[in-house]
Amino acid sequence: MNFWYNKNAPPVFIAKRSKTILHPFTIGKYHGHTLNVYQGCQHRCGYCYATYEWSPEFYNKIYAKNNAPEILENEIRNWRSGDILPVMVSSATDAYQPAEMKFELTRKCVKILQKYDVPYYIFTKSTLIARDLDLHADYRDKCFIVWSITTADEKIRRILEPGTPPTASMFKVMEKFISKRIQCAVNIDPIIPLVTDSNENIDTIISLCKVAGIKNVFGAFLRLRYDIWDRLKMVFALLNMNLDFSINHYKKIYGFSEPLRHDNNLSMERSLESTFLNNIASKVLENGMINGFPELKENKFPYNTKFKNCDKRQLTLNNYLDS
Repeated sequence: MNFWYNKNAPPVFIAKRSKTILHPFTIGKYHGHTLNVYQGCQHRCGYCYATYEWSPEFYNKIYAKNNAPEILENEIRNWRSGDILPVMVSSATDAYQPAEMKFELTRKCVKILQKYDVPYYIFTKSTLIARDLDLHADYRDKCFIVWSITTADEKIRRILEPGTPPTASMFKVMEKFISKRIQCAVNIDPIIPLVTDSNENIDTIISLCKVAGIKNVFGAFLRLRYDIWDRLKMVFALLNMNLDFSINHYKKIYGFSEPLRHDNNLSMERSLESTFLNNIASKVLENGMINGFPELKENKFPYNTKFKNCDKRQLTLNNYLDS
């Protein structure tokens, strides 16, 4: 088993070359492209969806696609007629994980997106993004920064995602971005039953968002896969939770029996999920914020989305959003 919790084992950085860098991407009704300059992630989130068969050493080997800026510029230059759609930076890892301090691939690629007037989203759990505050501020009307926040409880965070910075530190960085009038959002994802779904945790996150001046707040529940379930049971044990009760609760709300063998992500019972998410939506609206994914309008940017050489395989946020 890939044991994510070993904080004392530093990851290995490996430079690699990529043939393509932009890929089609869909989340709900949103269509665009995704750009991942790293494979693997140092945040070591126990619930990570991207730790799968295609990347079995996701926590311990960080691959840096060192030709990403060159490939990105070539793909944009080969763009055909049509409207460009926003680019998601990143969907399968964190663009501002510590490896970015060494390689600066995200910064270089953002500069290229700005050079060609391409709108972009950045999903992150990192405070390193503060390094590029002025870079994003100069492009504030064409970018959206989305922070993924799981919990306001530091005890839980240190076990659940030991490589991430404290939540309070992330909100301090958000405030700096908002002071520069950069569009910001918070994604409460994944909401983990019995671990991060308490009213206290959700209310605290929403309150922190309001104080920071966040515009959009939205969230989603954990989806289970056999490897995620194995790690989650370790989380229960590390948090000194009642294992029998926790496991039985999950079997009931996700509708499975042990051993869990699902290769695809398994969603919880729909009515429970809808009731909880509707409650979050009400709290967000009551606090004067927008519940939902922030939208960048592609029709403001008169470029096209067709590439001569890019990989046409479809990725989805439901499969890869973890950052």
